[in-house]
Amino acid sequence: MEAVPALPKYNLNEEQEKKLILREYRSLLRGLKPKLKPGDKELVRLAFEMAADAHKTMRRKSGEPYILHPLAVSRICIEEIGLGVRSSICALLHDTVEDTDITLEDIEREFGGEITRIVDGLTKISNAIDVNGSQQAENFKKILLTLTDDPRVILIKLADRLHNMRTMDSMKREKQLKISSETVYVYGPLAHRMGLYNIKTELEDLSMKYMEPEAYREIARKLAETKRERTRYINEFIKPIKDKLEKGQFKFEIYGRPKSIHSIWNKMRKKGVEFEEVYDLFAIRIILDSPTEKEKEDCWKVYSFITDEYTPSPERLRDWLSNPKSNGYEALHTTVMGPQGRWVEVQIRTKRMNEIAEKGLAAHWKYKEGASDESRFDKWFQQIREVLNNQDNDSVDFLQDFKTSFLAEEIYVYTPKGDVKMLPVDSSALDFAFSIHSAVGSQCIGAKVNHKLVPISHKLRSGDQVEIITSAKQKPNEDWLQLVVTAKAKAKIKDALKEEKRKVADEGKYILQRKLEGMGAAFNQYNAEILAVFYKLNSTLDLYYQIAIKNIDLKELKEFTVLGDKLEPPKPVRPIIETKIEGVPQPLPKKDAELIIFGESSDKIVYNLANCCKPIPGDDVFGFVTTGKGLTIHRTNCPNAAKLLANYGHRVVKTKWAKNKEISFLTGLKIVGLDDVGVIHKITNLISGELRININALTIEAKDGLFFGNIRVYVHDKDELEELLDRLKKLPGIEKVDRYDTEN
Repeated sequence: MEAVPALPKYNLNEEQEKKLILREYRSLLRGLKPKLKPGDKELVRLAFEMAADAHKTMRRKSGEPYILHPLAVSRICIEEIGLGVRSSICALLHDTVEDTDITLEDIEREFGGEITRIVDGLTKISNAIDVNGSQQAENFKKILLTLTDDPRVILIKLADRLHNMRTMDSMKREKQLKISSETVYVYGPLAHRMGLYNIKTELEDLSMKYMEPEAYREIARKLAETKRERTRYINEFIKPIKDKLEKGQFKFEIYGRPKSIHSIWNKMRKKGVEFEEVYDLFAIRIILDSPTEKEKEDCWKVYSFITDEYTPSPERLRDWLSNPKSNGYEALHTTVMGPQGRWVEVQIRTKRMNEIAEKGLAAHWKYKEGASDESRFDKWFQQIREVLNNQDNDSVDFLQDFKTSFLAEEIYVYTPKGDVKMLPVDSSALDFAFSIHSAVGSQCIGAKVNHKLVPISHKLRSGDQVEIITSAKQKPNEDWLQLVVTAKAKAKIKDALKEEKRKVADEGKYILQRKLEGMGAAFNQYNAEILAVFYKLNSTLDLYYQIAIKNIDLKELKEFTVLGDKLEPPKPVRPIIETKIEGVPQPLPKKDAELIIFGESSDKIVYNLANCCKPIPGDDVFGFVTTGKGLTIHRTNCPNAAKLLANYGHRVVKTKWAKNKEISFLTGLKIVGLDDVGVIHKITNLISGELRININALTIEAKDGLFFGNIRVYVHDKDELEELLDRLKKLPGIEKVDRYDTEN
């Protein structure tokens, strides 16, 4: 879906504005019509009037009246997420407590406790501010705390984010970057986990539109150009299946839909292929109208029709009928070899499954009414609650753990008795042990996977049956943290290590006590902290631990003086307090005028270029304030960009290149081609001879008739690099040339 354009030249008069607002409000009521019970319409009207009045003097960046935003969010909740009347009222009021004079008490008085609780949750999310560490990660933690109270909070927040992404054209570039990174890093995976596939796809596409504008436009253009040819192919593929379905008297819809721009781009990056080489640009979807009791049977019948006609790839069968995902998703996916030797993905599901796939959580609840079993969604929330209640670690760690633990795809593994356990992809046998019980995890020495002995680090796959082997002598160590991905396992291992450290530290505590009392000083918290600062340690626990393991022998104590019973450190040594850098040493521009021009004025600002992505002039870049290092310049498509921008938005500085032909920048190229006599001469002749570009290093490796080359060259800017790439690609025998991001 294309982004809704903002209105930079907003020029409606007051009368036209009123009409526009009223039109949006009526559209909202139309969407709500099937869900309205007696008295609901009046409540929605009251919420609309309260919000319109509270926001009446406010405008959005595009110039339009602010009330259009809550109205649009409310409509997304109803039309695209499938929520009801209460959620639409909360969406209308979602910014009032934060931005206007309306209080939670006013909302409670008019609408009661349930709506107040949700609006309070939405306000908490917006107001979460953490001075240290990461505002966004802390923010996200608060989102999750409210999510486990009432998942509608997060669904309304996703609608709010989606509308902001659709109308971001009027914002400054750095704001677009920050919001897009946060969206792709947190909100996209969260929408996916909530089962909102359409919203997840649109959020990712819109983020890419701002973060990778060139790649986005290029793929969109190529999709448009190949549309006719694709439609022809889809019709050819569908025809025989359609005939079989009609003969079998199925009620069905069948169509092809293009994959999202973001997922095509991801595939191009991961596999290192061009657009033309991405085979699955679309998926075929078959939606059956089947009664509940025949759903599974019908889906498998349709699967057999498809595989009678086309050969399937056995390892690409995904059966989410027998084992639905924890976000409720049910379907059967297969990949088959279609006409002209092209692989095609086919998704088979029923109308009910399709509604759950598109509306996620809201549809899941609709169908769940009356069902007695605890759903996988509920189990998922329960796991989140456990982790949140046990949270004393830093927010950015938490966010990273959360992503790998709860936002990843999941696998299903079995206990020896055949019970199913759901774990994130990449879980190890050790994760499984901790998911059974923390005592089992702590004593795990190995496992039997499908009756074969494996180490605790063994990565599990869906369908594995796992038996854990324990020993009373086993205890967790520091290395275990690298072997697990689940937040529960990480938290329990950290707890156990802390406990272990405490036991060792008790010995150090006793040694220190004897030393201090021998000097006539008191053994108390004050003196222990003075020593911890002196030895540059974070806590007294660390001090006792270092003494116990003999890293500190306390010989410096004789340089201390004792006043009364207090220790006085030796004079020249001052406690070193590390300050977290929020700004940058050196003359950094103020937050408003944060444009840094590289090149002519580069001597005024100290900066260094990030090793992870090696930016060169012409690349789209941002500056990032690093503790202790000043300003580091990253490319916006750097592998680490999304994490930095999403987690530390407040440290991002707007940056821009100035043309400067004096300075050269080192960058790297990977070349693959046919191993032919003289090929190296052709390459070096082009680079050094014709283009007069300096080569820093060149390595070539030949294997099975192909050569793989790594070349590092000095270029002045991106234009020069692009010309070099184009010219190299045109050389005979060269298959592929890519710039590589990371240092090799």
